[in-house]
Amino acid sequence: MPKNSKVTQREHSSEHVTESVADLLAHQEPVDYKRSVLNVTGETWDKQKEGDEDLDAENRPAWNSKLQYILAQIGYSVGLGNVWRFPYLCQKNGGGAYLVPYLVLLIIIGLPLFFLELAVGQRIRRGSIGVWNYICPRLGGIGYASCLVCFFVGLYYNVIIGWSIFYFFKSFQYPLPWSECPIVKNGSVAVVETECERSSATTYFWYREALDISNSISESGGLNWKMTLCLLVAWSLVGLAMIKGIQSSGKVMYFSSLFPYVVLVCFLVRGLLLRGAVDGIMHMFTPKLDKMLDPQVWREAATQVFFALGLGFGGVIAFSSYNKQDNNCHFDATLVSFINFFTSVLATLVVFAVLGFKANIMNEKCVVENAEKILGYLNTNVLSHDLIPPHVNFSHLTAKDYNEMYRVIMTVKEGHFKELGLDACLLEDELDKSVQGTGLAFIAFTEAMTHFPASPFWSVMFFLMLINLGLGSMIGTMSGITTPIIDTFKVRKEVFTVGCCIFAFVVGLIFVQRSGNYFVTMFDDYSATLPLTVVVILENIAVAWIYGTKKFMQELTEMLGFRPYQFYYYTWKYVSPICMAVLMTASIIQLGVSPPGYSAWIREEAAEKFLFYPTWAMAILISLIILASLPLPLVFILRQFHLVSDGSNALSVTYKKGRMMKDISNLEDNDETRFILSKVPSETPSPMPTHRSYLGPGSNSPMEMSSAPNGRYGSGYLLASTPESEL
Repeated sequence: MPKNSKVTQREHSSEHVTESVADLLAHQEPVDYKRSVLNVTGETWDKQKEGDEDLDAENRPAWNSKLQYILAQIGYSVGLGNVWRFPYLCQKNGGGAYLVPYLVLLIIIGLPLFFLELAVGQRIRRGSIGVWNYICPRLGGIGYASCLVCFFVGLYYNVIIGWSIFYFFKSFQYPLPWSECPIVKNGSVAVVETECERSSATTYFWYREALDISNSISESGGLNWKMTLCLLVAWSLVGLAMIKGIQSSGKVMYFSSLFPYVVLVCFLVRGLLLRGAVDGIMHMFTPKLDKMLDPQVWREAATQVFFALGLGFGGVIAFSSYNKQDNNCHFDATLVSFINFFTSVLATLVVFAVLGFKANIMNEKCVVENAEKILGYLNTNVLSHDLIPPHVNFSHLTAKDYNEMYRVIMTVKEGHFKELGLDACLLEDELDKSVQGTGLAFIAFTEAMTHFPASPFWSVMFFLMLINLGLGSMIGTMSGITTPIIDTFKVRKEVFTVGCCIFAFVVGLIFVQRSGNYFVTMFDDYSATLPLTVVVILENIAVAWIYGTKKFMQELTEMLGFRPYQFYYYTWKYVSPICMAVLMTASIIQLGVSPPGYSAWIREEAAEKFLFYPTWAMAILISLIILASLPLPLVFILRQFHLVSDGSNALSVTYKKGRMMKDISNLEDNDETRFILSKVPSETPSPMPTHRSYLGPGSNSPMEMSSAPNGRYGSGYLLASTPESEL
């Protein structure tokens, strides 16, 4: 022990010496509070437990590099929704005008809440359960609710990866199997399959060959063995990627995060060379400014921002918890948010370049079919040859010539025009057909690719891109389950990961029966939207109003080494909670106004038909919402009435050579100090370096933080993996 320490002085002096935490930290010999007079909790010493704490504190996995971490966050946030949801919303809600509300809401909702999740994960270095137990034990149900929602989403999301795997393997043949309708023998006569003839080759292949779908959710139809095998492959891929935690998933991210950009750029270059691509892009970005005043547009933009960044799932917190404490998470939040946005725009360009080409193909087909009808009417004298403009050549009929002829016939035959059954064949009508989700990826896009030169190559690339986009998001989603559970319950990583994947595969068999697509729709529409909105609102309230925005800003300043912008103070405190509350209200109203239902494929009609969910399906739907939200009130009640311990009356301080570790659940700063020293706070020196942090509007300018020779805080000690509120 140093000769100048106050403990040594007390041995040689009769003067009263006040011992502070800083003095205790200066002791050279380790003092174990549980086996000494510093044991203030009354806990018995548990060597095994202490060893686990030390191991967890010192050996928590970390990212191999900053690039690996950024790619993981990008891979998680950039998913299938960027490719098949954002372009649809952009087209539906005003084209280029939709980008304005989206950007505004990305800045005032998406970026602040994304930064908040990154910051709490990095600061507390735990999964979602540990983070929210630390910040506000009574709201500890947030972490459990996030895990449940991740499980529900992972169940059906991996089914989509399974579908992509099926199409991927089917792409290794020429011609592509969905390019033509199958021929069936009816006795000695070969005829085209009726269901395919009445719809289209790609639609038939999707509903009949891939899904073998039943007519309604009530008709199970048994398991689809092809999709069952694909689902098994999908869960095997996820399990292998997750088996070693970030040590394995981080390496996977180098490929799964970057490969989709290579494919998108290749598709964009190829798409721009296609005839009609410019028509699609011009149609896409022609702004309909009146749409900007529609509240529905803002609601859908807010929902897309919310889900695009993966807020509330726990994956963002899980990935961030493996960072060093001084990592600049503000830069990460800004970078990932805007990469996500620009990826959506890039995907939109690709989608509408290809759909513009497809629209031109379909429009030409429409012109040819209707020109044959007109020739038939001319030959049977239903129409007079005088109605045909002299410059029109039926052997080389253009869309412009057909439209001119169509208008003349419609004017002359006004009373009997409908009986002729002629279509207008307008390019705008084809471009206005809104397609999203599976309809875009597995029907519209696949149909367009059949017209590409070397179509199997482009099909392989496209579905490999979908697999990688889905895999990146699934790794983040599963991390939202595995990280908090492993942190909280100390289960073996490999055993839990494998067990979780096997259990999810077994439960996921509901999605690979013939009616499975309808369950995917149900889970996608209802299992996550409302529970996640509530989760994110409570996250915001827990940090901004319970933990305290000023206190959180102070800790961010100490952690990052610079003061976050005042913008975040106001958004966390006021703007984001209000916007999220409005979004939640709008979502509830939308659920009430729109009767729960789904689009069923009716085999006999070869068409989609909207059906309402039966009573038992409504019960499942409501149970999903209740089950995902149940941990929130349950944990609150249990801890509010002290039915389970929240650790609020326990204080554990471990002093060891070269480091400090504290576990403080719910004590106020003043209580901590009095509890340790029985002194008022003003008499107690702080172990932290002297500095002033930004505490909100109106505070004094912060002084430069003192340099730290050993870590951020100097003095030769480091924060352990569970950080604390500063004294």
